[in-house]
Amino acid sequence: MEDSGYIARVAFVMDKLLRKIGLSGRSIVPLLIGFGCTVPAVMSTRTLPSERDRKMTILLTPFMSCTAKLPIYAFFVNAFFPGKGALIMTGLYLLGILMSILVAYLYRNTLFKGEAVPFVMELPDYRMPGAKNVGHLLWEKAKDFLQKAFSIILIATVIVWLLQSFDLHFNPVTDSKDSILAMISGLLVPILRPIGLGDWRICTSLISGFMAKESVVSTLEILFGANVKTAISSLTAASLLVFSLLYTPCVAAVASIKRELGTKWAAAVVVWQCTLAWVAALVVHLIGILIGI
Repeated sequence: MEDSGYIARVAFVMDKLLRKIGLSGRSIVPLLIGFGCTVPAVMSTRTLPSERDRKMTILLTPFMSCTAKLPIYAFFVNAFFPGKGALIMTGLYLLGILMSILVAYLYRNTLFKGEAVPFVMELPDYRMPGAKNVGHLLWEKAKDFLQKAFSIILIATVIVWLLQSFDLHFNPVTDSKDSILAMISGLLVPILRPIGLGDWRICTSLISGFMAKESVVSTLEILFGANVKTAISSLTAASLLVFSLLYTPCVAAVASIKRELGTKWAAAVVVWQCTLAWVAALVVHLIGILIGI
């Protein structure tokens, strides 16, 4: 779409709307890419001419539901809310967008005061994308991802495997509840109990989700076994859906943010996203109790 000249027109059309939340039309491209994967979305902000707009856009991209979260949505919607899949999944995407708008207003009045840079762009003519140019662009983006992000994912996966396979004395464990990862998860239980996620197995799945969002469901199925659908209530599933939507992006995305903005910003994103996720999940949990989910 970029090679055809369409993306430039999208940026032009969205400029007026995005300026209301403190961004320019150019920021729409990274935000749209964020629905696919946060890592290339963060990398694509390098084309933004304003440092203010670039930082603000990077901090907003994790609110877009990447495709790695789809297995979580699909599993819990089908298991606990049959027949309401389209409504709930659409609501989750809209909730992420709504949160990004509210946070953008907050950023505009605190961290990033001022206006976005004027939007000046020569709109290219529509044209058929060249196969050679598209192939070269895809190769460069894929190579950049493999070199910078895949190494982080590999290291993180090995660490999770070690924590899940050994106890504090580095003896192999036969039951995951005796592992180092289970002990670490136990520390999160008091924090997540008020939002209905006070089970060490759920905490473990969220930790594994920090490494790769797709692993949340697989970890739950391993730890709960075949009883996952009966061991978790509909209210817990609703809280977990909202928390998974908003809590910290995966380690590869955090590494990308660290590379673009620095360690302090990356750490702040993790803490900030988890805090927002906790508050939103608490609201859902309380509402669920009131209406009797």
